[in-house]
Amino acid sequence: MSTPGFSPALVVLSVAIAMFASYTALDLAARARGIADGTIHSGTRALWITGAAITMGGGIWSMHFIGMLAFEMGMPTAYDLGLTLQSFLIAVGVTGAAFAWVGRKGARRHAEWLAGPLMGLGIALMHYTGMAAMRMPGHITYDPMLVAASIAIAVVASTTALWLAFRHNSLAEKLAAALLMGLAVAGMHYTGMAAATFSGDEHVHAGADTVSAAPQTLAFAVTGATFLILFIGMLAIAIDQHRIQGELLASEARFRAAIEAVSGVLWTNDAQGRMVGPQPGWSAITGQTPDEYRDFGWADAVHPDDSAPSIAAWNDTVAARKTFVFEHRVRVKEGGYRHYAIRAVPVLNRDGSIREWVGVHTDITAQREAEAELRESNEEIQRYAYIVSHDLRAPLVNIMGFTSELAETRVELQHALAGHPQAERIDAEFGEALGFIGAAVTRMERLIAAILKLSREGRRRFEPEPLDMSAVIRRLADANQHQADSQQAVVTVTPGMPEIVADRLAVEQIFGNLLDNALKYLDPAQPGRITVSAQAIGTERVRFSVADNGRGIPRNDHVRVFELFRRSGTQDRPGEGIGLAHVKALVRALGGRIDLESEPGRGSTFTVTLPRGTSMEQAAAPLSIAAE
Repeated sequence: MSTPGFSPALVVLSVAIAMFASYTALDLAARARGIADGTIHSGTRALWITGAAITMGGGIWSMHFIGMLAFEMGMPTAYDLGLTLQSFLIAVGVTGAAFAWVGRKGARRHAEWLAGPLMGLGIALMHYTGMAAMRMPGHITYDPMLVAASIAIAVVASTTALWLAFRHNSLAEKLAAALLMGLAVAGMHYTGMAAATFSGDEHVHAGADTVSAAPQTLAFAVTGATFLILFIGMLAIAIDQHRIQGELLASEARFRAAIEAVSGVLWTNDAQGRMVGPQPGWSAITGQTPDEYRDFGWADAVHPDDSAPSIAAWNDTVAARKTFVFEHRVRVKEGGYRHYAIRAVPVLNRDGSIREWVGVHTDITAQREAEAELRESNEEIQRYAYIVSHDLRAPLVNIMGFTSELAETRVELQHALAGHPQAERIDAEFGEALGFIGAAVTRMERLIAAILKLSREGRRRFEPEPLDMSAVIRRLADANQHQADSQQAVVTVTPGMPEIVADRLAVEQIFGNLLDNALKYLDPAQPGRITVSAQAIGTERVRFSVADNGRGIPRNDHVRVFELFRRSGTQDRPGEGIGLAHVKALVRALGGRIDLESEPGRGSTFTVTLPRGTSMEQAAAPLSIAAE
């Protein structure tokens, strides 16, 4: 039997390699962890996993090989090249497989509890494969208890290594982890070596496939190769760190540019909402010095009426750890107050606690002033609508009074002309005229009511009802009969049009404007013809057409005629260019569309497509006839 000793220098070297390799591998594996977090591109995953595996596995193997060289057994020793290489590949392979399993995308929590023991068993296999590679004049026996202890140490060390590698850790934590890992790996190795007993009762010659040299020479060779690998790994870390730093700088620049783009200033608070450290953004708008805005001094720059609500809302948000959204007035350094919208989000630590707050103050003074002017304008429009409605009702009441008197006069005429050969014709014409006047009065009353309702509610609300479209359009045509007669025009309304469900007044305005325009722009040199027809489109929509043989519209004016205060052709007819713009807005509000086909000298056809039924959402649709 020979009693082995230790070379202190080689023992220290082996432990140092284990620590250095552990630190490098932990850093490399942390970058591979970015795959699972989605913070780095998946194409680099294999690269970082391979680098971590070679660094950790190679470091463990180097520590193991140098640790074996540290034994001074007093007998010549060589190493089988095949088994030695196999032990290296085992170390790298099991380490890489474990890192890949734990760091894969979608890996579940505590994945290291499966990968760690398998990695530990692999490292133990590497160790005892390396021991089997020893060629010496004797043989080795093992103490089962110490072998089991070495395997247990390997399993615990591997599981710990994976847990440390794939968690967010600081530089100090990495250094502590590397120290613990180096000691654990060394403890596993030397426990395994202590389990071996070397006997010299056999005489074995080194073969051609063995490596034999002085222990110090082999140790330095392995150390040199190991540190070269570790240097490459550290170089890769440095390059990647430079890349990350560049990305952070670019991200910060984009963030600051975004803040400037929204006319905002950036500030940060601590977890309790106190301003600490330099706040150049806040100082730029308020003129406060660091001593003035420190802690909760920023509240002194807030308008007195907004200060207490701001602090209360801020404290509630800090307690709830939610996004802070608020608005208040801030005293600016130029004097006076401006309106600012605030949005702040908490930055959390790994344990979920708040580390700090990052917020933005955005100047919305111009927006608030515009809103105030708009409110004043709306109020003025509302007052004007009331006045106009009142003034319109006055002559309307007079018309209704005269209509009543005319109705009484008609009765008197019927008695006076009794037996006269023209009595029936005169009575019919009188009755038709009174009917037209009554229909016009009714329509005016509806329009006045719509104006008042619009001014009160701020939007036009439709009241859908079933409409017999043939009857509706026929009444509109009859109301324009006097104008048609003066133009020697014939208005034809196709009977049996499909019914729709829509707001009566809106439909009357749409087709009333189209008929009025068609009559207005007929060619006086020829008899006028206007035809209103309809066609069902499936079961959901109806297409109405208003066609005339009038002047026509040039193609480049087809879009223009639907714009507010824009007209087509020669301006020899009364009008302000409002009707068609209003028609288009009404058609859209009812969920339909309007199209135009026209050529100069060939007339025009306006096509209005409307849904058969109107939903309640459409019944409250906003109405806009702004110029397009």
